Amino acid sequence: MSDNSTETNGQTAIPVLPESIGGLADVATNLSWCWNRQARTLFARVDPILWRMTRHNPIALLQQVDQTLIEQCSRDPEFLRMYDTVLAEMERENTNADTWFAQAYPELETGPVAYFSAEYGLHNSVPIYSGGLGILSGDHCKASSDLGVPLVAVGPFYHRGYFDQKLRPDGWQEDGDDRFNTGLTPIVPLKGAGGEPHLTTLIADGRTIHVGAWKMMVGRVAVYLLDTNLEENHPDDRLLLHKLYAGGPELRLRQEWILGVGGVRVLRALGIKPSVWHANEGHAAFMPVERVREFTVGGAAFDEAVQRVRTCGVFTTHTPVPAGHDTFTLEQLEHCTGPVWDEMSTTREKFLQLGHHPGLDSARFHMTATAIRLSSRVNGVARKHGTTSRQMWQCLWPGVEVDDVPIGYVTNGVHLATWMSNLLMDLLDEHLGTDWGARLDESGIWDGVLSLDNDRLWSVHNERKQRLLNFIDDEARRRWRESWTEASQVVSAGTLLNPEKLTIGFARRFATYKRADLIFRDAQRLKRLLTDYWRPVQFIFAGKAHPADDDGKRVLQKVHSVARDSQFEGRVAFLEDYDMHIAHRLVEGVDLWLNLPRVPLEACGTSGMKAALNAVPQVGTADGWWAEGYTGKNGWLIPEAPEGEDVDAWDAEHLYKLLEEDVVPLYYERDKRGIPVGWIERMKNALAIAGSHFTARYMVQQYAKDYYVPAMRRDEFNDIPPTS
Repeated sequence: MSDNSTETNGQTAIPVLPESIGGLADVATNLSWCWNRQARTLFARVDPILWRMTRHNPIALLQQVDQTLIEQCSRDPEFLRMYDTVLAEMERENTNADTWFAQAYPELETGPVAYFSAEYGLHNSVPIYSGGLGILSGDHCKASSDLGVPLVAVGPFYHRGYFDQKLRPDGWQEDGDDRFNTGLTPIVPLKGAGGEPHLTTLIADGRTIHVGAWKMMVGRVAVYLLDTNLEENHPDDRLLLHKLYAGGPELRLRQEWILGVGGVRVLRALGIKPSVWHANEGHAAFMPVERVREFTVGGAAFDEAVQRVRTCGVFTTHTPVPAGHDTFTLEQLEHCTGPVWDEMSTTREKFLQLGHHPGLDSARFHMTATAIRLSSRVNGVARKHGTTSRQMWQCLWPGVEVDDVPIGYVTNGVHLATWMSNLLMDLLDEHLGTDWGARLDESGIWDGVLSLDNDRLWSVHNERKQRLLNFIDDEARRRWRESWTEASQVVSAGTLLNPEKLTIGFARRFATYKRADLIFRDAQRLKRLLTDYWRPVQFIFAGKAHPADDDGKRVLQKVHSVARDSQFEGRVAFLEDYDMHIAHRLVEGVDLWLNLPRVPLEACGTSGMKAALNAVPQVGTADGWWAEGYTGKNGWLIPEAPEGEDVDAWDAEHLYKLLEEDVVPLYYERDKRGIPVGWIERMKNALAIAGSHFTARYMVQQYAKDYYVPAMRRDEFNDIPPTS
């Protein structure tokens, strides 16, 4: 079969454009536009108001724009100049010749890396992500495209996304469908060799399930999204991939079975021959299981097949909490997979041993343990998380010292061109030269930001802050018009926030260990911070609780209650239905980022990196990336609580003291021109450290050097498989 991209049922239909700008359709249907400044500016010039109304979706823009404006653009010399520049950049994406990977490894000609993940956060118009894991996967794809790393990505296509968040007046989260229109997204359905809508089949629950796929281009990287919503399938099976992380363990098991087994088979059907297989989190552990099956069907013994799969297998674990790893009962597993071990010429017991956790219930199949056993290269996602992972998984290597457990780390990073604001990038053009984006690997390039002009940086930051508050006002006005019934809802959405006051942001998934409510531990102390007449503080919160996490919903409800409390004078806000679009506004518009996970429960925590790439410093606990990223100059650190202390009380006390004694005074300390010189130094250092060590570019280069390329070349190394 071949990768025959088609347009059917009006998918991504764009009206016929004037010949002189006909290539806009191609630009709009490759997501590389969303991290290309010139492309974004080009679409904004078509109709700036409609561009904002469509939440920066070029397909929706081109479908809805007045054709008179399109005709005007086709005759505008400046628009045509920008158009030619964007098309030239797209043309360069059709080759890998000048990329970092091609120059670093010119002799390497192998199949691509196959990257499997349960979610991808690429743009808010494609809502198949729930939070950090998905954003990380999306940034991994974007950086791989930039670098020319040969990579294809595989994931499920969730027709109803994650969920739409709606808050009742009492602050309780309600979870609605996040249904999206595929005609407004840059995805194309693929057909089988005979024109059938499926590419492959698999067995689950004793039924044959037909699996189709949609293709989405992310620069040079093709992302294949698996789909079971096909007429050939049983009605129940058509709904298997409708929602991300929906239903109970049985549904989740089936989704992961389709991701792993279906994903491998779809790549085979498309003629794609990966040389490295990367499972991003335990959700993808059935991918190496399917590859073991392939080898055994081809004649290899089971143990030999396991070793061959390990040789080119990479596994990244993101979860430092034992309870956070997917496990299934053996009954659930067997009901879904059937006696798959018969195809592998092995026993049921030996197959189930792949998912055995020696320290937990032996009657469960553990997905992370499976992925570790079938991958020779395993890593955590921050230096501290690597240590935590070695401690957590030492049980698979009895007799091996913790420090010698073969689990490394690659610290996550965020995609610079996606998350850094245009205004800041324009300022860096002035200061570092317009080619700074092509010199990111030069030693010392980021030291240059330390000499940014204070007035210019502060002016840029204040403009971004005002844009954030304008956005908040617009969103509140829209919701008041469409659904809200109480004035307090408008106030709690942030309409009373003041652009001249210290504004602190907190946005992430509402899980109890992330402690969004830590700042509310002492209400009177908080009130003094918020209502100080000369130096007030204001907070903006955003985020969703998992639909099944009632404890997380209660934390969210508490935040919402404070936001509605008049004693705090409207200086606490909660932004409803958090997504990538809101995230962009927040990380570039607040003054300070707050990150308060209970140590050591945060694997990495990339939201603070996004803020830092916008010159926004952070206050955080010594966990995740901040444990290695904090330098003393780029923010503030809450020291780890001594053993035996009440951790929440310790962290809250140190947070209050930092805000009262260091953060607030530094922000409001101004020179004669009204510039907070000391604060701006923190901003510059935040930017310099994030740019040099915490970008997705840096992260993917580490994967390429330490994991992908050695596996592609089949370099010899001391592979130490688990023995328990």
